[in-house]
Amino acid sequence: MQTQHPQPSTPVLPELLTPTQAAQVLNVTEGTLAIWRCEKRYHLPFVKVGRKVFYRKSDLIDWLDSRVRQLEHAL
Repeated sequence: MQTQHPQPSTPVLPELLTPTQAAQVLNVTEGTLAIWRCEKRYHLPFVKVGRKVFYRKSDLIDWLDSRVRQLEHAL
């Protein structure tokens, strides 16, 4: 009888988007994203791999959620 050894689990990696894809998600231009990165205008996390820039899809969703403003009803 053979003993089964558990297989090492494969890590779940975040979905990485290119600046073009991220700009489409946010409905802005790639240039706008570049300005935001360089000027640190918004706290929008990005990933650098060498010279390449990527955005995690989950970070974009979190960032968008943090930008939601609730209107208060005047009574």
